[in-house]
Amino acid sequence: MHKGPLIVVSGPSGSGKSTVIDRVLRDQSVPLRLSVSATTRSPRPYEVDGVHYHFWTRERFVAERDAGAFLEWAEVHGNFYGTLRSEVEPYRERGNGVILDIDVQGADEIRRRCPDCVRIFLRASSMEAYELRLKRRGTEDQATIDRRMARACQELARAKDYDYEVINDDLEEAVKQLNVLIQRLFSR
Repeated sequence: MHKGPLIVVSGPSGSGKSTVIDRVLRDQSVPLRLSVSATTRSPRPYEVDGVHYHFWTRERFVAERDAGAFLEWAEVHGNFYGTLRSEVEPYRERGNGVILDIDVQGADEIRRRCPDCVRIFLRASSMEAYELRLKRRGTEDQATIDRRMARACQELARAKDYDYEVINDDLEEAVKQLNVLIQRLFSR
């Protein structure tokens, strides 16, 4: 049996990663799952533990990190985020594809540890689009939005380091493009 593909999707806050990935997962005719990351940040009102993230205390995160439970981890915006081996490796061994929704720093670490991964950068075509999307969420104050916008500039400079780039100005088109890329990975 072939190992399932590991698909890394990165992009700035407000690029629509979660929305596009959710739609892609619904549309797939191949065995594909989203890896649920662990984080120390507080859940947003709509988020469910174990579905959107594994919401952990800092102490648990550090203990798991020190025990080697993560493929990658980072501190972002004052919180820890990490990709658990248990969310990736057993599924890939069974031939399932796994999508990681992670930042550029995490994507770099995954590339080092899993050189067979395919990295896709999802972005909007303008900075204004990011800011508008972040404000529409209604989950962050202006200082947080400003920090995320500054980080978006840094992340956009890294788009050229990815295998593919998908522009998400039109949700249907972005979903279609990502689906095509994923289908190709399963037909290799």
